[in-house]
Amino acid sequence: MFSLCMREFSRCSPAPRVCNRKHNICMVSDFFYPNMGGVESHIYQLSQCLIEKGHKVVIATHAYGRRTGVRYLTNGLKVYYLPLQVMYNQSTATTCFHSLPLLRCVFVREQITVVHAHSSFSAMAHDALFHAKTMGLNTVFTDHSLFGFADVSSVLTNKLLTVSLCDTNHIVCVSYTSKENTVLRAALNPEIVSVIPNAVDPTDFTPDPSQRQDDRITVVVISRLVYRKGIDLLGGIIPELCLKHPDLHFLIGGEGPKRIVLEEVREKYQLHDRVRLLGALEHKDVRGVLVQGHIFLNTSLTEAFCMAIVEGASCGLQVVSTRVGGIPEVLPEDLITLCEPTVRSLCAGLETVIARQRSGSVPSPASVHGRVQNLYTWRNVAERTEKVGSPKPTFCPSVILKNFHT
Repeated sequence: MFSLCMREFSRCSPAPRVCNRKHNICMVSDFFYPNMGGVESHIYQLSQCLIEKGHKVVIATHAYGRRTGVRYLTNGLKVYYLPLQVMYNQSTATTCFHSLPLLRCVFVREQITVVHAHSSFSAMAHDALFHAKTMGLNTVFTDHSLFGFADVSSVLTNKLLTVSLCDTNHIVCVSYTSKENTVLRAALNPEIVSVIPNAVDPTDFTPDPSQRQDDRITVVVISRLVYRKGIDLLGGIIPELCLKHPDLHFLIGGEGPKRIVLEEVREKYQLHDRVRLLGALEHKDVRGVLVQGHIFLNTSLTEAFCMAIVEGASCGLQVVSTRVGGIPEVLPEDLITLCEPTVRSLCAGLETVIARQRSGSVPSPASVHGRVQNLYTWRNVAERTEKVGSPKPTFCPSVILKNFHT
């Protein structure tokens, strides 16, 4: 699956060309720092690379507590923390009208030519697409998630997405599975949907075997502790494997409502010395946890593109993951062990990797890191995003924006 996707990336990518026109780009999403997650990291890293290529980039998100107004990040990246009320799970309310004066002010003040919205879960992203099109600006939308078609929340979100994307210039998905999902959900023309995977900064995730303890095998899990991440599966795996392998330890980073499941398992089977719950981690601390492990475990029930397994592999860990969503597209088959999303299948996959670890037949962390660092880079993501985000405007943006000055 991975090799097929790599061939598709090569075949479908446009011929290399130089984009002479520099844009003023506004990234819009409810999800940005100080909130932590894959979308937040994606927006920040992509913005830095686009600035490096000569574009002007600003970010618009909602206020986080006392973090309001304008802040500046690395390389002069300007962030607008707008005073919008959060409704649920760090997402603002979707009303269009309350965000209009604020987003319009940002677009006009910064002379924006391209509005790039992120995440179907973000109400600000949907609002920004609507307002940008009324102002005649080019729009790009990146979808980071997979959705179902049956439950009420998915039906409502899919209807909203259909309206938001009906006249968006281009849509970006992070995997081919995600592309198929988005095309079906929003009734899109597949020709305006591109696949551009996520990436990692390999300098942030380097291996360090000296941090491992040789008298044990450590399985690392770094994830939000929620149902979608398969924490119930993890709760079934831990006691079964700990019973079979006395030297097996689990190191779990992350926070969420399903933490109680892991605490109950640890208490019931008296595994306090073998299962460590680290709680929420800052991004700068993730590498320090990863390098302590031998195996990285991902138990997600649905995933468009799992950044965590790339980070784990970049640190030299052997990866075991569920075979769901776009995960089979992410790593070569010899760098990942794929399992069905069941306790039995995951236990079998972990035991296979544990046996290889004991026999010393796994590749060295340095060799794994060397392969992963060439697979996904943010500069490559920025180059491809630059191509799809530079449609020919129907009108001159400067003329259009003059009509919106008060």
